[in-house]
Amino acid sequence: MPKTTLERKAKAVSKNKVKTKPPQPKEERKFESKYGYFTADGREYVITRPDTPRPWVNVICNGDYGIIETQTGSGFSWRDNSNLSRITRWEQDLIRDSWGKYIYVRDKETGKFWSGTWKPCCMKMDFYEVRHGQGYSVLKSRVNGITFEKTIFVDAEEPVEVWKIVLTNEGTQKRRLSLFTYFEWCLGNAGDTHREFQKTFIETRIDRKNGALFGLKRAPLVPGFISTGMTEKPLEAFHASNVKPANYEGDKEAFFGRYGEIQAPKAVVEGKLNNTEGKWGDSIASLQVDVELNAKESKTIIFTVGSTRSREQAERIIKKYLNPKNADRELSKAKALWDSFVNATTIETPDESMNFMTNIWMKYQTISGRLWGRCGYYQSSGGFGFRDQLQDCQIFFATKPELARKQILLHAEQQFPDGTVYHWWHHGTSMGAITHCSDDLLWLDFITLNYLDETADESILDIQVKFLPDPKTKEVTEGPLYEHLIRAIDKVFTRFSERGLPLMGECDWNDGLSHVGIRWKGESIWLGHFLYGILTRIAPLIEKRGDKKRAADYLKRAGALKEALNLHGWDGEWYLGATRDDGRPLGSKTCDQGKIFLNCQTWAVITGVASPERAKQVMSAAAKHLYREYGPLLLTPAYHVTDPTIGYITRYAPSVRENGGLYTHAGTWAVQAEAMMRNGERAYEVYRSFNPAVRGLDPDLYFVEPYVTPGNVDGPDSPNFGRGGWSWYTGSAAWYAVTLLNWFLGIRPVKEGLLIDPVIPKKWPGFRVKRLFRGATYWIEVKNSGGTGQGVKQITVDGKKIASKIVPAFKDSREHRVEVALG
Repeated sequence: MPKTTLERKAKAVSKNKVKTKPPQPKEERKFESKYGYFTADGREYVITRPDTPRPWVNVICNGDYGIIETQTGSGFSWRDNSNLSRITRWEQDLIRDSWGKYIYVRDKETGKFWSGTWKPCCMKMDFYEVRHGQGYSVLKSRVNGITFEKTIFVDAEEPVEVWKIVLTNEGTQKRRLSLFTYFEWCLGNAGDTHREFQKTFIETRIDRKNGALFGLKRAPLVPGFISTGMTEKPLEAFHASNVKPANYEGDKEAFFGRYGEIQAPKAVVEGKLNNTEGKWGDSIASLQVDVELNAKESKTIIFTVGSTRSREQAERIIKKYLNPKNADRELSKAKALWDSFVNATTIETPDESMNFMTNIWMKYQTISGRLWGRCGYYQSSGGFGFRDQLQDCQIFFATKPELARKQILLHAEQQFPDGTVYHWWHHGTSMGAITHCSDDLLWLDFITLNYLDETADESILDIQVKFLPDPKTKEVTEGPLYEHLIRAIDKVFTRFSERGLPLMGECDWNDGLSHVGIRWKGESIWLGHFLYGILTRIAPLIEKRGDKKRAADYLKRAGALKEALNLHGWDGEWYLGATRDDGRPLGSKTCDQGKIFLNCQTWAVITGVASPERAKQVMSAAAKHLYREYGPLLLTPAYHVTDPTIGYITRYAPSVRENGGLYTHAGTWAVQAEAMMRNGERAYEVYRSFNPAVRGLDPDLYFVEPYVTPGNVDGPDSPNFGRGGWSWYTGSAAWYAVTLLNWFLGIRPVKEGLLIDPVIPKKWPGFRVKRLFRGATYWIEVKNSGGTGQGVKQITVDGKKIASKIVPAFKDSREHRVEVALG
């Protein structure tokens, strides 16, 4: 029988259904807020709208070349030093975030134009999404029927960033488009704001053969007394496309027009660049690439920005990226590099936010942002801090300990023969800060001791390391690393008060206490705790090396120091913070402001200065006075009046940064101290109180990125109580991961092996850890079936019970199974 019209339509519908692709499953979203979410595996943070409370950025660095990319598409690039060798111009303005490397899209038929990312045009977009991952970001938009996708990453080995642009015509008509890239050349010291002076040293050159525009800043022959006269390491750089540009532009005025605006540059409005180059303009880089797209068609364009020491290397890199497949291949290599860090040591706990932070983001933040890039959006440093990157390198202990070894030796080279050190320095220059900060030099001892616990690599102590030139004789000498450690300690012994306490100098760990001891009379209680811990730990090592007399002397001094701290540093309920040059105390109940300092309580526990009774007392005081809903305060109450006898900490607004807010770095030590006190529940509460993923669930209060730690969070005396700041460039990231793994989960390296001593919440069923340790991989499963959260009942290694809580260091490049029962 002939089919009815209805039957024919039904059959057609059925056919269409068969041909239609099944709907894609919705991506699982973790810790979702109004601005974004983590992917299910935690490896990406997806931003779903561009107007986050502050720029949410990615710091991408391969150890030499680095970039920052924000969710708006803004940011900047550098080679080797983010301050002295900035490739592209950028001015710090976190409110507008309007400096960057941008791509404009222009419809050649209608003349309409927009930016592929939200900045600089800030168009209303039909779709916008940014994915920040380890070593890359993907920014995607849809405007006027065109989908624009930009994947930006840094080559794992070469000094170049890659922009892989995929354009898709979502409509049914052919589209003729032009892409216009744009950024301004800096090519030197980012801090030199005298642009009218600096621009006269920069030149641009068009290279049509290679589809590139080169920028060069000529040699720095300017004396320091001329203009700003800032030190720099000038660069030569390039900007290229794998599609031959139709036109080029190297001059800012030609691009913008007279008094032109970044939202509507003259060249983009008119649809053509003028091919200006030379030494006589205000140098920029812009390439015009024309693209035709049929209906539903996609095309890929590769742009590169790089900086090389030779033109030959630049041309080789440009040619390498002519093929888009090479971009995909190099992106895979960049991801593999970060996989090697992420996968080396991992945890699996009932707290997914803890897993994401420890396994992925704290490693990435510390390595890419602090150790390699030494840069963030709140602080573009470029230099090395003596105490800073030393502490950061602990992130390498359980991933690639050979990199920690390299970092320790690098810092040892920044020590003078008398044991003092640069507070910070810029490598490859003569720039280094000679200060009277009293703690810097001791961090070399502290981190080396931690490294030895991790690796048992005592050979590092015998490596010959140069000292800095003697300031008086200019003579350069060297000695084994061990000698460097001894000289640091012995120097501190020369800086003691008559009461037997170490002197503050210009500051201890807290830089803001800059005027407490400038006349070398004020005392630091925290530094006393810190030194005591070092002396008791290094003495056995000294004795092992045959210097029994020195070992005995150090232990004797440690005993006297402990006695002095408990006599003169005790305030009745907690330890003092310090004494000023005139003898008045800080961190005392007698003070109107700054009554109690966090570090002086936590480190009394960490180093063993406090007796068991006092340890309970000081941690109870910390919980009562300092622990708040957004993390432990560094001190309280905040200072409200600038005080020249204390320092610039009192210049901050109340409850901002060190002045009575959460200083995240110190907050991690509170977690360690609580774990050492066997307070698993409280340690977990403190940890959670400033966990970025958790805090990020209230983003309009928290403000900063939910995937990295901020340097600080405003305290209760601020109208912005709970707001984060100074993200990425903070020493808290490494400590947040290391403290969690070593003390809370209790998988801790010691000389004899891997100590298993968890202090976890009673309700946790247990956890798993994959731990790289001395060349072997340990798969550890901890079961808390008794609900105690602590107390190791039994350990089996590869199926055999061991009597100790210390798992042996097998050093056999094999895998070992460790099962732990608590009870």
